[in-house]
Amino acid sequence: MKSVRLRFLTIPIILAAFSLLTAGYLATLTTATVVISGETQVTLKTHQTTVGSALQEAGIVLQPEDVISPEPTAVLNRNDTIIIQRARLVQVTVDDLVSIPLRTQARTADELLSHLGVTIGKRDRLTVNGQPSSELPLPTSRGSNVGPQVRSEQARESISANIRLIHAKEITIQEEGSQKRTLLTAAPTVGEALMEAGYKLYLADQVIPSVGEALQSGTNIVMSRSHPLSILVDGRRAKTRTSRLTVGDVLADMNIVLYGQDYALPALEAAISDNLEIRVVRVRNEVVINQEVIPFETRTEPSNEVELDTVILAQGGQPGVHEIRTVIRLENNTEVSREVIADYIAQEPMPRLYNYGTKVVVRSLNTENGVVRYWRVIHMLATSYSASTAGTSLGASYYGKTRCGDIMRHGIVAVDPDMISLHTNVYVPGYGAGYACDTGNAIVGKRIDLGYDDNNLKDWYNWVDVYLLTPVPNDIDYTNNK
Repeated sequence: MKSVRLRFLTIPIILAAFSLLTAGYLATLTTATVVISGETQVTLKTHQTTVGSALQEAGIVLQPEDVISPEPTAVLNRNDTIIIQRARLVQVTVDDLVSIPLRTQARTADELLSHLGVTIGKRDRLTVNGQPSSELPLPTSRGSNVGPQVRSEQARESISANIRLIHAKEITIQEEGSQKRTLLTAAPTVGEALMEAGYKLYLADQVIPSVGEALQSGTNIVMSRSHPLSILVDGRRAKTRTSRLTVGDVLADMNIVLYGQDYALPALEAAISDNLEIRVVRVRNEVVINQEVIPFETRTEPSNEVELDTVILAQGGQPGVHEIRTVIRLENNTEVSREVIADYIAQEPMPRLYNYGTKVVVRSLNTENGVVRYWRVIHMLATSYSASTAGTSLGASYYGKTRCGDIMRHGIVAVDPDMISLHTNVYVPGYGAGYACDTGNAIVGKRIDLGYDDNNLKDWYNWVDVYLLTPVPNDIDYTNNK
C-alpha cells in the first residue's frame, strides 16, 4: 500500500516539473516581426540569436540581391522588426540580341540598365511589359508564412517585368520628288518608322523595303506615293488611290472592263496625276426602223377578153413600204448622234387594176318592127322634143332643122356626140328606131332627146336602154359607157 501511495504522489510532481519547464521555455522565446517588400508581415517566435538563423528557421530563403535590415549576422532582439526588400526578378532584352533573367533592387529600368552599363539614347525605345515606361512593378512575393507553404510559393516565383531596349538606328528615307532624309529611330519595322517620322501611308503607296520588314541600321527606305483620283463609271463615283502609271492600268486594277466601243476620258494611255477624274463612257448603238406606207394607185386598162362596157377587178391593190433604218449612238444612255444607214423601198406598192372591155359582141333584139342587131346598150335619160319645142324662133333660118341638116321629124334623136356619135342608128323601146342627127345644149352625157313631129309629140322623161345598132364603127370609145 505504501508503494502505491508513493506512485500517486510522483505523478503530480512530474507534471508540475514539466509545466515549469514549458513555462520557462516559452518565457525565453524571442518575438520578432518580419515585413517583406512592404506588404507581407510574419511574426517569429524563436530561440535563435541572430536575424539570419531566425529567418532560416522560419523557412524564409534569402537571395543575394535581397536587402535585409538588420543584417543577417545581427543579434536578434526581442520585438525587433526585420525588413526584407525582395529583389525583382526581371528579364532584360537589348536589341533582340541579349535576353537574360536577373534580380535587381532597381526601381526603374533606366536605373537597372545603368547598373548593367547599358546607355540609353534619346531616340532609343524602352518598354516594360510592352509599355513605354521605365517604372518596375513590385517584386513577386515569395510567401507570408513560414514552413512548407513559403517554400512552395518560392517555387512559383515568376518574372515581374520584361524589360526591352531597342537602340535607335540611323536610316534614310527617300520620298519620290523630295530630298533624302536621315533620322534615328527605334521602330522595329519599316512601317512603324515611317509613321513615327510623320508619314501617312496609303495602301496603294509603294514602299521598299515593305512596311512589315524589320528595320536594320542603315536601311534606305524608298517611297513612291500613290495618286488620289476618282472614277465615274456606270452612274457611280468611286474614289481611290493608285501607284499605276496610266489610266488603262488603273481600270485593270479596278476590274473595270471596256466593251465594244466603250472608251475612257482621259484615254487609256494617258498618264496618272493627282486628283485626276477618270470617266468611263459606255457606248451602245440602237437601230431604229421607221416604216412609211406608200399608197397604191388605181389603174384602168383595156382588155379584149372582157366584153364591151364591162369592168372587172383584175388585181387588188396593195400598199408599199418605205423603210428607213437609223443608227442612234448613245453614250452613257444619252444620245449623241444618229445616222441613216439604209433608206429603201422594202415593198413596192401594187396598183389596183381594173380591166374595161374592148370585146364587141353583136346581139339580136326582137322589136315590134322586127329583129334588130345591136353592139352596145346605154342606159340613158330619155326626153322628147319637136321643132316647135326646140327653142328656136319661127323666123330663124334653121327653124325645124337638125344639127346634121335634116328636117325635124319622128325618128330624129338628139345626143351628146361625145357619148353617141352622130349618124349612129339607135333603137329605143317604146319609141322605135332613131337616127342620131341632132344635139342640144341640155343634152349632155347619158341624155337622149327623142324627136317628134309637132302634131304627134309625146312627153318623155324616163330612163331607157338605148341600143346602138350595127354596123359597128371603127372608132369606138370603149370608156363611154363605164
